[in-house]
Amino acid sequence: MPKQTVEALVEGGKATAAPPLGPALGPLGVNIGQIITEINKKTANFKGMQVPIKVIVDSDTKAFDITVGTPPASSLIKKEAKVEKGSGNPLMDKIANLRIEQIIKVAKMKEDSLLGKTLKEKVKEIIGTCNSMGIMVEGAPGVEAIKLVNQGKFDQQIKTEKTELTAEELKALEEERKRLEEEAKARRAEFEAKAKEIINLMAGKEKSAIRNKLHEAKIPESIIKELMPEEAAAAPGAAPGAAPAAGAEKKAAAPEAKK
Repeated sequence: MPKQTVEALVEGGKATAAPPLGPALGPLGVNIGQIITEINKKTANFKGMQVPIKVIVDSDTKAFDITVGTPPASSLIKKEAKVEKGSGNPLMDKIANLRIEQIIKVAKMKEDSLLGKTLKEKVKEIIGTCNSMGIMVEGAPGVEAIKLVNQGKFDQQIKTEKTELTAEELKALEEERKRLEEEAKARRAEFEAKAKEIINLMAGKEKSAIRNKLHEAKIPESIIKELMPEEAAAAPGAAPGAAPAAGAEKKAAAPEAKK
């Protein structure tokens, strides 16, 4: 039986008959409303995230099958941590803390696309992603959390595939997230004040020298770029601030002369 496949990226639980799904499904003669309802049921857990889906339609019977992919691990981690983005300075600023149960949950959701052969290995992969985002696991930086996994500290939770947390545990994590957010804001304010002081003291000096001084003071690169944005690259062979060549001026003026 001939089958046709429609692939799309939809927001979890909020697919509609608007493009891209509607126009792609219309010519197949299927019940679009029924398909949309089924997609939203299957993607409800991914609210607020873009989810890859496939609709496979039997051209003869119009029967359909829907398969749902999963968002990137980083998106799932952000959802668990209730943050919009990872830390701009993950080595220093930790923006949230997750329990091992949440890591196991993400590892199970992404198990088909992870390299590890066992759930324990997949858990370590997810913790590695947390480390690059400035998100702690069980109160420890990612690198330390992986050591704890290797030592068998979470073997029981991994063996039983525990993924649920109590209301009290979730509340404690939220309170810690807010505390970490306030601490990160305070550190950023300190770095910004220190950076501005250095820039003011070195006013008139080469930007490269100022940047070097900022790096010596361990100012995060993200703040340096905000306070001293890179200049747009000059045209090849042109000196900074050089006036346009005379020929170029004449060429630009030529159309005006024809009027």
